[in-house]
Amino acid sequence: MVNDAQLGVAVAQFAPGRDAVENLDRITGLATLAADRGAQLIVFPEYSSYFADPMDGSFARNAQQLDGRFVESLRTLAARLTVTLVAGVVEKVDASGKFSNTLVAVDGTGVIARYSKLHLYDAFGQKESDWVIPGDPAAEPEIFEVRGVKVGMQTCYDVRFPEVTRRLVDAGADLVLVPAEWVRGPLKEHHWRTLVTARAIENTIYVAAADHAPPVGVGNSLIVGPMGVHMVEIGEAVDVAVAWISTERLAQVRAKNPALSLRRFKVEPI
Repeated sequence: MVNDAQLGVAVAQFAPGRDAVENLDRITGLATLAADRGAQLIVFPEYSSYFADPMDGSFARNAQQLDGRFVESLRTLAARLTVTLVAGVVEKVDASGKFSNTLVAVDGTGVIARYSKLHLYDAFGQKESDWVIPGDPAAEPEIFEVRGVKVGMQTCYDVRFPEVTRRLVDAGADLVLVPAEWVRGPLKEHHWRTLVTARAIENTIYVAAADHAPPVGVGNSLIVGPMGVHMVEIGEAVDVAVAWISTERLAQVRAKNPALSLRRFKVEPI
């Protein structure tokens, strides 16, 4: 008999802007709503602390260190709601004019895991690398645990590279979070839903992906189960959606489809 760890997970969808205080107000409202609906882990989009379109030097000017006011406000909120929050932040680094596109997982004690985006969005006419320093591909994945569920993180464009998710699964992740700012464009909603679903199916895991609401992002934040079922999904609205993650369900799926144990290749950094 498998001991079943269950976790209420929420994806929270909104459109961050240039005002960090306003962004925090929106996060507070959505996190409170998600907690009221039973969520214990709440996932916000990439660039939740600051966002402007197009990307410019204002990002680095508005960047904060991870012990700064924005992350401390997340810690205070997490403590008050007794939840774990994950959000994308514009992290201040030493490089002149550049910053780190960083995800933080925060509970009432502070930052429990972080991740710096590896694959920068130098595609579809964009050039994120003009402003962002990529993460270190050799860095070990920071897997954290919430109520018995092991959780990993990746960011937006990373989802186009299946080895990122596989490496997190190799490190023990049952659930992978994908905060994103998935830019609208021809077929982009199709790419988003297909890629997120594929990462869940091929790794027999849960994936919770939180995007910006329109007009810049495609929206469509969703949580996908290990058989590729879309458990919950948000369309274009500013909202939260909650699903329950079950480790017993993971075990059942992997007994039927032991793809991870049948694999013939491993993932290594280039």
